[in-house]
Amino acid sequence: MSKFFKYKSAAELEAENARLGIDLRFSEDLTPLFQPLVVGPRTLGNRWGIHPMEGCDGELDGSPGELTFRRYQRFGAGGAKLIWGEACAVTPQARANPRQILLNESTRSAFAQMVADCRKAHCDANGTDTDLLLGLQLTHSGRYSHPHPIIATHDPILDPRTTANRATGARVTADYPLITDDELKRLVDDYVRAAKLAVEVDFDFIDVKQCHRYLLNELLGARNRPGLYGGSYENRTRFAREVFQAVRAAVPAHIVLATRMNVYDGIPFHKSANDDGTPDTHALPLVNGWGMPEGDPFTVDLTEPLRWIAEMRGLGVTLVNVTMGNPYAQPHYGRPFEYPPPDGYESPEHPLTGVDRHFRTVETIQKTFPDLALVGTGYSYLQEFLPQVAAANVRDERVSIVGVGRGTLSQPDWVRQLLDNGKLDRKRVCRTFSYCTAIMRAKQHPLGQYATGCPPFDKEAYGEIWKEVQQLNVKKS
Repeated sequence: MSKFFKYKSAAELEAENARLGIDLRFSEDLTPLFQPLVVGPRTLGNRWGIHPMEGCDGELDGSPGELTFRRYQRFGAGGAKLIWGEACAVTPQARANPRQILLNESTRSAFAQMVADCRKAHCDANGTDTDLLLGLQLTHSGRYSHPHPIIATHDPILDPRTTANRATGARVTADYPLITDDELKRLVDDYVRAAKLAVEVDFDFIDVKQCHRYLLNELLGARNRPGLYGGSYENRTRFAREVFQAVRAAVPAHIVLATRMNVYDGIPFHKSANDDGTPDTHALPLVNGWGMPEGDPFTVDLTEPLRWIAEMRGLGVTLVNVTMGNPYAQPHYGRPFEYPPPDGYESPEHPLTGVDRHFRTVETIQKTFPDLALVGTGYSYLQEFLPQVAAANVRDERVSIVGVGRGTLSQPDWVRQLLDNGKLDRKRVCRTFSYCTAIMRAKQHPLGQYATGCPPFDKEAYGEIWKEVQQLNVKKS
């Protein structure tokens, strides 16, 4: 049963604008969502995008697994013209879990087959892939690397939450070493190597990931890091700048350079005695963080993110996917939810407030850069009313492309449904009950990680997996 989302009509949902002080807009005309868009040297066939959705289902060598192939075939057939491929580690040490995909010479042929299968599925269902943009997200997991964290700076709030030794459960302490400046310089070559391979296996765009408190995002906020890559704004953006410059120089001009970037970090929350999300104790001014004032971590401050976006455009970035928060520490910022996973907290705000935060923030960026291809986030929570709100946002030029994440796992063919029926199948829309996250948090698998998806609406692939994870949770409790 829904806790917050009890709306039976768009009118009921729209009435929340006044009650919550938010700005949700609606349009029954979905035409804006099916208009083309110029993205750098390419043209996108519609305004629908699939966010990078990790299935944690790769093989131990980093090649895509059976469920990875299945997911991208379903994404390809679904009708969205922007498919933002999931996080792909640039080195083995950069993986977030043992089943995260990793592109190298050994896994190259499997990636090429996955891309070819995705394109074929798209052509079979939609006629052509000439207006499809299929990309790959290059990542370094930083403090969330498996099995050992690789941290860019010491964070007095996140360090006590970061596991340094999985065998003993020991946490990161003040003497835990930082990745060195020299190691960062060498890491640029790993990004270039992965980017060139991505081009060879026929991806259309390269995303240099700067979000969710992984390595590059942590560097952006590393005000307390010494050396070349911390402290001043120029130093904190230095590593990403070097990566963009090197990748742009290494790949052909027709390859789109992109980034998924946090524009607001926020501070961690934890589960209180009554299960509500409560901010961690924090001293002010904050010693690090991105997109927020040092003295007020609850306010979005776009001063530096806007400056950085302007500079990235000069480096050749033509596609930006906007997000915020940390999925391990304050998931309600990044993906507003109805119910949390077992290890999470109840939302400390109405989820529509979080949706509105996304929409207002991306609108500010879009108005600042009206010709930038900008992907918005936060749409899955809107369930069957997602298309009407998305159409209004594109119509009003609040955003260029509507990104859908969790909703694609339950209903990967949602764009085809809109084309064929003019509405979504209400019985298959994501309810944001966090089944997918709950499975992702389960590590007691022989390979060190359970594959994740949508158990309620994709029982064929994930029904038995969900039963196993439930049994593990029962034993744990």
